[in-house]
Formats: sequence, C-alpha cells, structure tokens
Amino acid sequence: MLNELHSNYVDGHFAVPKGAARIDVLNPSRNAVISGIPDSPVAVVDEAVAAATAAQKSWARLAPIERASLLRQVAARIRANTDEIARAISEEQGKILGLAKVEANFTADYIDYMAEWARRIEGEIIPSDRRNETIFLHRQPIGVVAGILPWNFPFFLIARKMAPALLIGNTIVIKPSEETPNNAAMFSRLLAETDMPRGVFNLVFGRGPSVGQALASHPGVGMVSFTGSVTTGSAIMAAAARNITKVNLELGGKAPAIVTADADLELAAGAIKDSRIINSGQVCNCAERVYVDRKVADAFIAKLTAKMKASRFGDPLKDETVDMGPLINAAASQKVKAMVDKAVADGAEVVTGGTPNSESDGFFFEPTVIAGARQDMEIMRKEIFGPVVPVAVFDDLDQAIDMANDCEYGLTSSIYTRDLGAAMKASRELKFGETYVNRENFEAMQGFHAGQRKSGIGGADGKHGIYEYTTTHTVYIET
Repeated sequence: MLNELHSNYVDGHFAVPKGAARIDVLNPSRNAVISGIPDSPVAVVDEAVAAATAAQKSWARLAPIERASLLRQVAARIRANTDEIARAISEEQGKILGLAKVEANFTADYIDYMAEWARRIEGEIIPSDRRNETIFLHRQPIGVVAGILPWNFPFFLIARKMAPALLIGNTIVIKPSEETPNNAAMFSRLLAETDMPRGVFNLVFGRGPSVGQALASHPGVGMVSFTGSVTTGSAIMAAAARNITKVNLELGGKAPAIVTADADLELAAGAIKDSRIINSGQVCNCAERVYVDRKVADAFIAKLTAKMKASRFGDPLKDETVDMGPLINAAASQKVKAMVDKAVADGAEVVTGGTPNSESDGFFFEPTVIAGARQDMEIMRKEIFGPVVPVAVFDDLDQAIDMANDCEYGLTSSIYTRDLGAAMKASRELKFGETYVNRENFEAMQGFHAGQRKSGIGGADGKHGIYEYTTTHTVYIET
C-alpha cells in the first residue's frame, strides 16, 4: 500500500491519473511516509466538474427526503467503520485517538442532522402591491459546489461541506488537503458502497496551487467553500472573481479569552488549557490569547501553568492516554518556535514549555504558557496554531474588550465571569462571530459558525449554514 497512490473518485469510478507525480503523506508522530496521492492534472478537475454537472439536474429533481435517505446511508457506513476511520485520522494528522473517534462519530451525526432538514427547507410568500398577484420566493440549488479542505479536522470537513450541499440538490467536487488525504480516500470508498448516484460526489487529490486553483477558477463551479488560511482564502477569492463565483470562507482566528477578577479561576484555567492542547492547538476557533484581570493574574497563571505542564504528549497510536499529539509538520513546529522566541525577545516570559521536543522524530511541541505579553506583540496578534498560551493583563472590562477587538480576525471569543452584567456586556460588544461564556470554544452543529473581518465570509452549520448552499428564485404570478 505504501508504494500505491490513492485513487481519485470521479463519476462513480476510482482511478489514478496516468503519469501523475506522487505526493508523499507523512505520519507527523514519526516523520515517516505512510502513503501517497497523485498530484492530479487540471484535466481531472475538468472531468470531475463535468461529472458533477451531468449528475446535478437529475439529483435536484429527487424529492429532498430521497436525497436525505441517501445521506443517511453514508452516515451509517461511517458508523460501521469508526475505529478504522479514527486510526487513519490519527496516523496522518496526529490527533489523539479519542478525539479522532469523536470526529468520526460527529461526522456521522452531522450528516444525519443535515438530512433531518429535508422537510424543513422553506421559501416565502411575499405580499404583492397588485391585487391579483402572488409572489413566491423559492430556495434552489446553486449547481456544482467545490469543497476545498484543511488538514486539522479533515474527515468532518468533508461532511460539513458535502451534507448541506447535497441535501439542497447541489453536486460536489472535494479536494482534500495533501497533508491528510487518507481519511478522504476512506470516505469515498464508504460512499461508493451506498446507493449514491454517480457524479453526485467527486473527490480529486492534488496540490492547492493546481487542483485548488483549477476548482476555484472553474466556470462550471457555482460556489467554492473553503476552510483554511487567510492567504489561501484570498487567493481563492481572486480566482473565483473571474467568474463571479460565490465563495464561502472559514479562515483564521485569534480568539481572545477574557478572565475577570470574579471568575472561577479553576474553570477558566481548565477550559483555556483544553483549548490550547486540543488537536495540539491547531484549531481556529479555540482560545489563542488570554486577557486576565491584573488582580487575579498571578493566581490564574499559576493554575494555567500547572495544567499545561501536566499535559502529556506523544504518539497517540502508541499511547492512547496522551493528552496531545504532534504538530502537523516541521514547518508548523518551526513557526511556533519562532513566534515563542520573538515574544521572549520582545520582553515576554516563558513560564513553562517553549521548545519542540527533541527526543523523537515527530513534530511535538511542549505545552507552553507565556506571561507578560503585550498587545503589540506578534504572539498576541498573529495566529499561533500550536499549544501556546500568551497571557496579558487588564485593569477594567472596557480595556479588555478593546484589546480583544483590536485584531484582524473575528471568529470566536470567550469570557469567564460570575457577573451576568459583564457577560452580557461582552456579548454585546465583542466583535466576533461567536462568544462563549464560562465554557470552552466549541460550536454546536445547530448553531451558525461564522466569522467577521479576515476570519471569513458566510458560515456553516444549522439552518443558516444550509441556506449558504442555496440561491433564490422569485416568481411573480398574476391571475
């Protein structure tokens, strides 16, 4: 298997493009090659879009409940294979096995949740100014959707893009991350075991500048849904602009966590610690910077430091009891180290951690707490995407909210307080798509996960996430 390449899945068929270059896939816990994918030529993108286009008309003609039934078949195949899926995710991405199992099961639940909306998508009847006229607003499919995926929650993100798109009557072409394609290959194999019509779901492997660019700029694609970095999101917007293609973008985050003087410090330290070690800190919506009231700063930092220091890391497939796995690759480890070093050079203090682990071949980074951070420091302004918590102090809530809002991102935020007035004030004034009060940053599938500023355009989940995959058609009937 190591020398074979995973096959693309186009128009119901598995195939590796002839002469395609190989992209190696690494296990980040061991820095060892575990598989390979083809660097697909642009011609395969054309084939996939053509297959999706050919399938879309008949797919859209099915009753929504029929499409939902086929989605439920996919969810059932996932549930029957969750252990195998979880091991594949853990091996190629480094996620601890427990979290990988949560991802696999949550993916199945998410698909079933979206299928439940088959009988709930509603249009509108709009009053007319004319006596004998009725105005109907229908929600209809866009056509062909392109889904371009990240590597941090790679299996779930397939469903987050596929399920609402297909439920509405769109067809889809998915490009997985080249860092984590094995789980996507497994997804396509499981989907192929269902009664899903050919061409409705297509999957093409390859690099972003080739396959991703070709999808984003393709005239046959009606919408591009992307999760990833701001830089890549900007490139996708530019490519999509050529055809005025709709974009749905979830980009970076720099989530602030505010800890007030009256907060439950044990709760706050535990939840913020969990935010920084989940998926080794490689989660765009989890707490990335902390603002703590000066009156309780020492006590809070002591609690947070103890919890971070006690967090164990290692190869999750060798030890299922570890709290954290590796970073995704060497570049990620080097970036996190450089940001920590710059913070120290700028006057901050590493209280615990601060360095990559040198005792293995994997890309492990020590859980790290940085005290004495200032608002002007890079580590308080740029996304870290690693198990590092920078902490700054504030003197009143207005100052904390101002510092939290002083950011180019606007995805999530949180506040820890026993004061209902402070919680409500933060909820009103924090300029972020989501605010969590006295709990960890993790969204619900029935909510709406959307950011402001450079954190993206549009959103996902719930009713509003489904409507992202629709276009409207207004009909005027005069009798």
